[in-house]
Amino acid sequence: MPAVGFGTLIADAATTISATRDALQAGYRHIDCAERYRNEREVGEALRAGLAAGGITREDIFVTTKLWNSNHRPERVWPAFEASVERLGLDYLDLYLIHTPFAFQPGDEQDPRDENGDVIYDKGVTLLDTWRAMEELVDHGRSRAIGLSDITLNELRPLYESARIKPAVVQVEAHPYLPETELLEFCKENGIVFLAFAPLGHGIRPGPIEDPVISGIAARTGRTPAQVLLAWAVQRGGAVLTTPKSAARARENFDISMLPADAFDEIDRIETRQRFNEVVKTGSPGFIPQSKPQ
Repeated sequence: MPAVGFGTLIADAATTISATRDALQAGYRHIDCAERYRNEREVGEALRAGLAAGGITREDIFVTTKLWNSNHRPERVWPAFEASVERLGLDYLDLYLIHTPFAFQPGDEQDPRDENGDVIYDKGVTLLDTWRAMEELVDHGRSRAIGLSDITLNELRPLYESARIKPAVVQVEAHPYLPETELLEFCKENGIVFLAFAPLGHGIRPGPIEDPVISGIAARTGRTPAQVLLAWAVQRGGAVLTTPKSAARARENFDISMLPADAFDEIDRIETRQRFNEVVKTGSPGFIPQSKPQ
């Protein structure tokens, strides 16, 4: 899996297509999708355009998508997977993730709510039940690897111990304000790729991209704050996702190089602690953008 990936959490369909095309042209070969983002068809269109343009083969591209919470029942996993693959226009996936460890009421409604507006959870299925259905996708060659997203270390440990096929990747929010050091070390010890999303703080301000430590390192090393944050994420032994929406930003975010040791250590010493997405507490993502009415 390429260490620097392109995340497709983009509300607008046209922007999804253009941004994915620009990312491929900038050199990204790791594309991260999700059923929940409701734009797998648009990502697939951009992938087909990139492949048709020449110079890129399917084997060059690492494609991930995710099983949504309303499909945790084992009998729903395979149909949900096949529907995502069909929307993406692919024959197989490189990686399939459980989007969150929370099971919602099964059905076509992605965000089932009761009369009080509270999420309706599915108490009739465990995370291990869902994982065992995911393992079958690997057994049959439909997905080359499986993993988890938005999971805490306390939830990951028992699943890891019980899993026949161990998680290949864990994708979580991580940045200098939320370093997730203990989870990172567990992943390193057990051969799991630690994949950080929202490495720039997801554009929420104030955030790490405006932190004076980051700004100071950027100024003295001739990089942008985004390049500093992305380099730190990779240099600490993980992989990272970023979602540039323009060709220029795609090139900037892909052009990262190792930080000097003193700069890396300085970032590690940042004491601010902040989580921007509370999904790990409820299963309801805080970053899903709403497309504007046409």
